Amino acid sequence: MEHFFIITNRSKDADFEETNYIRDFLEKNGKKCDIAEYSDAAKCDNSLENRAYATAVPDGVDCCIVLGGDGTMLQAARNVIDRDIPLLGVNLGTLGYLAEVEKNSVESALKQILAENFEIEDRMMLYGETTGGITDYALNDIVIARGSAIQVINLNIYVNGLFLTSYHADGVIMATPTGSTGYSMSAGGPIVEPSAEMILMTPICPHTLNTRSIILSQDDNVTVEIGSGRAGSVLEVEATFDGSKNLTLKTGDKIEITKASKTTRILKLNKVSFLEALHGKLN
Repeated sequence: MEHFFIITNRSKDADFEETNYIRDFLEKNGKKCDIAEYSDAAKCDNSLENRAYATAVPDGVDCCIVLGGDGTMLQAARNVIDRDIPLLGVNLGTLGYLAEVEKNSVESALKQILAENFEIEDRMMLYGETTGGITDYALNDIVIARGSAIQVINLNIYVNGLFLTSYHADGVIMATPTGSTGYSMSAGGPIVEPSAEMILMTPICPHTLNTRSIILSQDDNVTVEIGSGRAGSVLEVEATFDGSKNLTLKTGDKIEITKASKTTRILKLNKVSFLEALHGKLN
């Protein structure tokens, strides 16, 4: 690898101290390294898109080094989805599953990269398409949930064209194995080894006692239809992709969710197994 691009969450490295250290280290070792540039809007806007960076990844980049946490990694994954560029996450947050390098081990991680001592892991993504033809991708999850109104929403779930069940809940999370340690886990979903390929469906605060997460095949086609409210009223809900892109859906609308043809490439340095890493995070 010869050309690196650093993406920084400015709220985690406001003075670019860690960012500049990484750039200087790489350049001293003969590598090319660019740092994400920020527009004036990005400096003021704390939305997920602008917390990471505001310019496109340059041509010829071999690896993106992402400084921040899992949220910054998710945004970076969305921005390199058509570029086949591996991501290395440096955790400047609290509990990071995607960002595997801790701040105190950055130098040793960089030396590993320079020695070509790493693996690249392809992570499954989800693809969603709404009734109106709006499409997007997610590395972690696609969430269909109530908006600001305090109300139970009704969601009809179809798998491969066949009706499966209806959820009366605050929403539903459609997650990848990578996303199993995110919102899905908080909602009571299972933790899955991230290199697996399957679709996890977990209701959010279901209003029934017998509702559980369902694990589906990677080849399944899941359709979520927005049902009616009380007395046939029209419901409005929000669909989000990795917590970023928000779409408003209403009664009668559908969103079709499948395994994406694209993947996110994660650069792995640790030889520690997922279960060992999980043990450390949970304890």
